[in-house]
Amino acid sequence: MTEPVIRASALDLTFQTNDGPVHALKNVSLDIPKGAFVSFIGPSGCGKTTFLRCIAGLETPTGGELTVNGMTPDEARKARAYGYVFQAAGLYPWRTIGRNIALPLEIMGFSKADQQERIAKVLDLVELSGFEKKFPWQLSGGMQQRASIARALAFDADILLMDEPFGALDEIVRDRLNEEVLRLWARTEKTIGFVTHSIPEAVYLSTHIVVMSPRPGRISDVIESPLPKERPLDIRDTPEFMEIAHRVREGLRSGYEE
Repeated sequence: MTEPVIRASALDLTFQTNDGPVHALKNVSLDIPKGAFVSFIGPSGCGKTTFLRCIAGLETPTGGELTVNGMTPDEARKARAYGYVFQAAGLYPWRTIGRNIALPLEIMGFSKADQQERIAKVLDLVELSGFEKKFPWQLSGGMQQRASIARALAFDADILLMDEPFGALDEIVRDRLNEEVLRLWARTEKTIGFVTHSIPEAVYLSTHIVVMSPRPGRISDVIESPLPKERPLDIRDTPEFMEIAHRVREGLRSGYEE
C-alpha cells in the first residue's frame, strides 16, 4: 500500500485570542491517498478551512503530526507541493489574465518561454484559451475563478487545495464549474482537497467526503464514495447519490448532538 500524500495524526490547533483560547481542531486523524478528491464539509467554524490551511503550512498545529508528501507542511510549501485556490479569485485588476497566471511563475524564476507555454496549457485546461490578454474585470465571476484555478495549476504541483471556490456563484454557474473541476481532476490526476458547505457539491465531486463537527473541529465521518469516476450531473438524481447525501446529512446532524 502506498504512503498517503497527506497524513494527519491526532492533530490539534488552539488559537490564542484576547477572549481566551479557541480550540479550532481537536484530535483530527486522516489519511489522504494519492489522486483522491477529498471534500471537507461541516458547519461554519468547524475547522474545515483551518485544516486546509494547516496542510498548506499557513497555520501551525499546536499538537499532533501532519505530513505532506512525507515532509512537514512548511517543507512541502517550500518544495511547491501544492497550489491553493481561495474563496475569492484574488486576481490583480491591473494585470491581464495571462500575467495573473504568470505571477507565481515569475516569483519562481521560470523563463519567459516556459511561462508562456505553461500559461497556454493551463488556460486550455480551464477552457479560457483566448482570454490571456483580458483583464479580470472583463470576465464573469465564474471565469475569474477558473483563472484563479489556472494560476494554482501553472507550476504543476501534485496537490490542489480549494477553499470553497464556488460558494459565491449562482447555482447554474456552480454546476458548470463542478463539471469542469471533475474533468480537470480526471485529466491531471492531482490530489484535491476541497472545502464546501454544499452537500450535493461534496457528494458529486468527491472520492472521499470528510464530515466535520462544530468547534472544536473533529471528524465525525469519512465516507468513501462508491460512485463511478465518470459523473454526469444527473447522477444526482440516482438512489446511490441520495444515499450518500443522506449519510452526510446524518453525519452533520450527529456532530451537533455530540
